[in-house]
Amino acid sequence: MRPGSEIAQPKTQKVTRSAVRTVSKEEAELKLINRPKPKNVTPLASTKLTPDDIPEFEDTPERRATLELRKKRHWKRRMREWGIFTGYLTPSFVGVLLFFFLPLIMLFVTSFQASPTNAKFVGLRNYERVITNPAFIEASKNTLIFALISVPLAVILALFIAMLLNSGLPGKSLFRSFLLNPMMVPVASVVLIWQVFFSYNGVINGIAEHLSDSFQKIDWLKSEYAFVVVVLLFLWKNLGYNMVLFLAALNSIPHEILESAEMDGAGPVKRFFAIKLHYLSPTIFFVGIMSLINSFKIFREVYLLTGDYPNKLYFLQHFMNNKFTQLDYSMLSSGAIVMCIVMIIIVGGLFFAESKFDKDVEG
Repeated sequence: MRPGSEIAQPKTQKVTRSAVRTVSKEEAELKLINRPKPKNVTPLASTKLTPDDIPEFEDTPERRATLELRKKRHWKRRMREWGIFTGYLTPSFVGVLLFFFLPLIMLFVTSFQASPTNAKFVGLRNYERVITNPAFIEASKNTLIFALISVPLAVILALFIAMLLNSGLPGKSLFRSFLLNPMMVPVASVVLIWQVFFSYNGVINGIAEHLSDSFQKIDWLKSEYAFVVVVLLFLWKNLGYNMVLFLAALNSIPHEILESAEMDGAGPVKRFFAIKLHYLSPTIFFVGIMSLINSFKIFREVYLLTGDYPNKLYFLQHFMNNKFTQLDYSMLSSGAIVMCIVMIIIVGGLFFAESKFDKDVEG
């Protein structure tokens, strides 16, 4: 063959294959920990500062003037912020001080005096007069019974109605408006409506006479059923507000949790007690507190319906009002202090129960 006519053949190189060595997870983590640290990008990063490296500024008049100007500006800014804060807070603070703390202190001092005009210290005699007074005992018993009946009913019925409306009840807008209307009705109008229905010649007696000839008219507000009438009045006035709160709480429950529980086979009752009740516990607590406070405000309606000395509806507010009209301020102050202490104990117990319940739910 002629030179150059040979076919160029590639030169093969011998490739040495080393055996693959498996590395355990512990060795890999150890290598990762003991890997060499990267070098600093800038040479100044590894250098240590010495006192000589800190720059020193000359104490010149211009520098002193600049520092003094900065201090003045900082002080003016702090004073302006403090003035704005104080300006917004002062009216509220003065109002609370004048109309809450100062009367409370005066009330406490008066409860240990013979009378507002006689500053003689009588110790706990006024408190003894209040606690042993038959009218105060009767009023406390009636108020406690009314609260024990009306407050749980207001919470349970409002929650039940909210769940009905939340489940797609037909005509729920009309039903919601019917329950919210009492919130907009003045107290005098509420009393007038209740007198029209429950007086001796009222609507209830007229309907009952029309249905049964043997029915005898009853003056509901002066009979043994007066307590039931006032409970119905309380529920009619407060169910709407409580229902709105429960509707908002029900709509805030995550639907994913309810859907997953339904897919797991949990029924409506199981979902309510296992899921909904835990999310509704803060709202139930708030509604209970508000209903308890509103139960002490029912005095206005009862007073306009039955007067100063009702037979079955003599509440603590009647006792306070009568002592006020009799100018017995020492006994009135002592009764108010006793009532305040009892309310603090009740509300404190509710707060404690709510905190324990929340702790169990979170645990």
